Amino acid sequence: MSRRIRMAGTLLAASALTMGALTGVASAQGDSGKAAAAKVDNPYSGAKAYVNPDWSAKAAAEPGGSKISNQPTGIWLDRIAAINGTGGAMGLRAHLDEALKQSGGSPTVVQLVVYDLPGRDCSALASNGELGPTEIDKYKAQFIDPIAAILSESKYANSSLRIVTTIEVDSLPNLVTNTGGKPTATPECDTMKANGNYVKGVGYALNKLGSIGNVYNYIDAGHHGWIGWDDNFNPTAQVIKQAATAEGSTVDKVAGIIVNTANYSALKENNFTVNDSVNGTTVRQSKWVDWNRYVDELSYAQAFRQELVNVGFPSNIGALIDTSRNGWGGSARPSGPGAKTDVDTYVNGGRYDRRIHVGNWCNQSGAGLGERPKAAPAAGIDAYVWMKPPGESDGASSQIPNDEGKGFDRMCDPTYTGNPRNNNNMSGALANAPLSGHWFSAQFQELLKNAYPAL
Repeated sequence: MSRRIRMAGTLLAASALTMGALTGVASAQGDSGKAAAAKVDNPYSGAKAYVNPDWSAKAAAEPGGSKISNQPTGIWLDRIAAINGTGGAMGLRAHLDEALKQSGGSPTVVQLVVYDLPGRDCSALASNGELGPTEIDKYKAQFIDPIAAILSESKYANSSLRIVTTIEVDSLPNLVTNTGGKPTATPECDTMKANGNYVKGVGYALNKLGSIGNVYNYIDAGHHGWIGWDDNFNPTAQVIKQAATAEGSTVDKVAGIIVNTANYSALKENNFTVNDSVNGTTVRQSKWVDWNRYVDELSYAQAFRQELVNVGFPSNIGALIDTSRNGWGGSARPSGPGAKTDVDTYVNGGRYDRRIHVGNWCNQSGAGLGERPKAAPAAGIDAYVWMKPPGESDGASSQIPNDEGKGFDRMCDPTYTGNPRNNNNMSGALANAPLSGHWFSAQFQELLKNAYPAL
């Protein structure tokens, strides 16, 4: 059974995710003389969301891209240099200044991805980071501390901004699924589990950032096709609890979780459920579901949120679902259930997610834009978000020398025949992809073409 699936012009007015009037918000006076809003239960409710001018310009320059170029997307702080801006890209202060302009004094969400742990992405290569496994002190002093210092400035902390931080994509789930002699284990993940620097780093980030009044931390919790099995589900909740109470942090500094970050798992499979059976054989026994308890991200996010409450998190924590690339529309989208000749025909004929295997995570062929960003769309869900900016690559399809610490992962090579993490299937990746985070026009066009809901 698979056990490790990973994942990752001109404008502008802030995009509205407003779902009704904001109510019951107290305020306090900051030393800048501006009103600093008290923390709210769901930062997305009653708020606009910041549109990144860098991403928006790239999207608008693409044929058809103006249809989505006003959508809010995540800002990836994926190396120390990104804090001040790199290669012409805006730095953190520039984004916050622009967000203040877009806000017009109204509550506005700014979405940051905090992503530079020591030994980052221990089970893959495409998004390896700049810090070695033991460089936890450098992570704290040169990455988290400067981010916290900027966010703490009165100009930003005592403002209409609500800063949502996605904390360290993929890190904590790797400690559960890719360690300890499992078929998917890697020496790098065993090292990070042994030295504790993922847990320490996440705890430190939660504590420092969560101490700021208008910052809302969301911990990455993988996706259903990675953590949805019984032997991964509760252990992942436990390691998240461990990190949330490390380095001076507490569970109260966690606003919620985010699932499907930079991934492709369908939001809601309508043509089959995990409880269905065909000729006496449960859907869980199909090759696609592979004994998982979940078949889509909405059911997984809701259940995992509850599991965190069960292990000691506040009952009002929320969840975000990254829907930037999980629409799976276009001509390949099934219009109804598959034939009930056998369980595999039934599942494969009806599933929206058209990947070769749920373990495929890099620049997937056939993917489309998913639900547009939206606040409070379902019970327990704070928002659907586009945390991974559509059009930014997951990883290079061949070796590309670079100074960003990013390696070449064969899962991004369309000719690759796979490994235990995707049950030795083809990778399903698009050809001619650039380094992770770099603009990939061909992928952007594919996402537009296969968007669901359609553009």
